[in-house]
Amino acid sequence: MQGPTADVRLIPVKLEALRPTQVTVGYHEVRAKREHWKSLDKKGRAQAISTHWFPAVLGPRQQYFVVDHHHLGLALIEEGVSEVQAMVLRDLSWLDPVIFWRMMEHFQWVHPFGADGTRCDYDGLPGTLTGLVDDPYRSLAGALRRVGGYAKDMAPFSEFLWADYLRPRVPEKRVRKNFDKALEAALACAHAQEARYLPGWSGTVHPAR
Repeated sequence: MQGPTADVRLIPVKLEALRPTQVTVGYHEVRAKREHWKSLDKKGRAQAISTHWFPAVLGPRQQYFVVDHHHLGLALIEEGVSEVQAMVLRDLSWLDPVIFWRMMEHFQWVHPFGADGTRCDYDGLPGTLTGLVDDPYRSLAGALRRVGGYAKDMAPFSEFLWADYLRPRVPEKRVRKNFDKALEAALACAHAQEARYLPGWSGTVHPAR
C-alpha cells in the first residue's frame, strides 16, 4: 500500500459493510486463516481483533473500501465475527466517483482483475467481502511465497502478479485436485529467467552474452 495518510484514524466497522477493492482471493489461504482462528482461545481472538486493523479509504456514499486483509476479513466473517477495527487512510468521499477510482488506482489501492486474470470495470468489484471469488492461482502464489519460491515484497498485489505468471504454466485441474503437486510445479517455474520481472524473484540473473 502507498499514498498519503493524513486522514488516518481508527474506527469500529461491521465486516459486512466493508467494500472490497479486489475481485478474488485464494480460498486455500482463507481456509488456513479460519483454522488459525479456531486454534485461538478467547483471549487470543480478542488480541487478534485488536491488533489486526483493516486499512480502508472512505469513498462515495460514505462507504469504506478496504485495501488489504481481504482473506482475513472473509475468514472472520465465515467464523461468525461481525466487527473489526478499520484504519482509515484517506477520506476521499467528496470526490466524483470517476476521480475517486482514478486516485485509488494511482495509489495502487485497487486491483480490478477477475479469476481469469482479465480486467473488469470498477462496478464489477464485489459489493461485500462474501462476494469475493476464489482464484486457485492466488492460493498457489501465496503458498509458493510461504515455501520460499519468492521473497515477500512490499509491492501492492505482488501475489496476483505471481498468480498470473503461474496461470498458463500449471494446469488448473492440478491446482484444484492435487495442490501439493501443483506447488511442486510452481516451485520449478519460480526461479526461471522468464520470472525475473516479478516482485520478490529470487533466481539468478545470467549475464548477457
